[in-house]
Amino acid sequence: MSCFLSCAKKERCYFKVEGGKSLVATPVALDVSKLMFNTFKLYNEGKEVACQVNRETNTLWFMHLPGQSTSYMLEEEHVAIEQEKELLAVKENGSLHLTLDNRPLLQYRYDMHYPPEGVDSIFRKSGYIHPVITPKGDTLTRINPPDHYHHYGIWGPWTHTQIDSVRVDFWNLGDGQGTVLFKEFESIERGAVYNAFNAVQEHIDLKTKDAPQVALNENLKVSLWNLGRDDRYMFDYSSSFSSSLEEGVLFEAYRYGGGLGMRFHERWHKDNCKVLTSEGMTRLNADGTNARWVIVSGENSRGDGTNGILFMSHPDNRMHPEPMRVWPIDANNGRGDMFFEFCPIRHKEWKIEPDKTYDLKYRMVVFDGELTANEAEAYWQAFASTPQIKIVSH
Repeated sequence: MSCFLSCAKKERCYFKVEGGKSLVATPVALDVSKLMFNTFKLYNEGKEVACQVNRETNTLWFMHLPGQSTSYMLEEEHVAIEQEKELLAVKENGSLHLTLDNRPLLQYRYDMHYPPEGVDSIFRKSGYIHPVITPKGDTLTRINPPDHYHHYGIWGPWTHTQIDSVRVDFWNLGDGQGTVLFKEFESIERGAVYNAFNAVQEHIDLKTKDAPQVALNENLKVSLWNLGRDDRYMFDYSSSFSSSLEEGVLFEAYRYGGGLGMRFHERWHKDNCKVLTSEGMTRLNADGTNARWVIVSGENSRGDGTNGILFMSHPDNRMHPEPMRVWPIDANNGRGDMFFEFCPIRHKEWKIEPDKTYDLKYRMVVFDGELTANEAEAYWQAFASTPQIKIVSH
């Protein structure tokens, strides 16, 4: 959601979120650049609402929750009051930890990680998300499984690419053709509504005759949102990338690569893990089909319930509704381990022109318990559309 204010020089602004009667919590953005005051509180029916300001973009963020009135008031504060930061982002032991109320939820690895002892160091890597942890503490991701040492939690390298008519594979690290590594952080944010980071990642071509070259420059923005409930949270995963190579890069059509991939924890297999897509497909027939959203869920670590992730593809993404790679139930010698990917090059190649920026946007809801198809559709609608703001008085 996004909205714009035109109430400069006023101590109060009253506005309404149109189309705000959603079944699910939704981030709302307000452009506050035209306000004459820069310290304020936000209220809904007299109750203060947590909000967070990004001063670089002059944007105020808050969560519009189910059941809340659609009417809000923004009121000037003469004394700046620092809201308690419930969502923190802390660097520790080579990873950036994103937490909510002191609960660890996501980690982004910026230092180099090496595979287990005895495994070729060619599988080393930085620039991936692991672990992803449910609100009740279950880890959902996996890295360096013996069957695929190049698998790294949530990550998205491209597989079959062509650079100057030479095939370069950034996915299969064991071939030594390419890799994707963290370079630097452009920003890290903390606050009462969300925490976030923007990381620069380099897609490095190792097949050049001389020194390795950067084939793609990527900005990865991850934002974690407080949904106001103890059994779910949400995070956005947005990738903007470009190539400065004279001929650009060609992404060949292939069954996996790029987009958003996730290797799931080893406790999930063919007998305790299920898939449901927006088009009604299941794990038996989802592979190679297209979807707006996908629920992947399975047995929790205690064996007394379920948890999982809702994956959403934005309508602006290439090939949306987006093609998918879903491992079949006989994967890994019949164990049926779980791998999922939104794969925008599954059926059609993609030419990346030089010095042109391309964007892919995804959103995920991590949950304990159950998440219904109706809720999944509501989350996707909130991600896909931008309700308008109506100024009532100022």
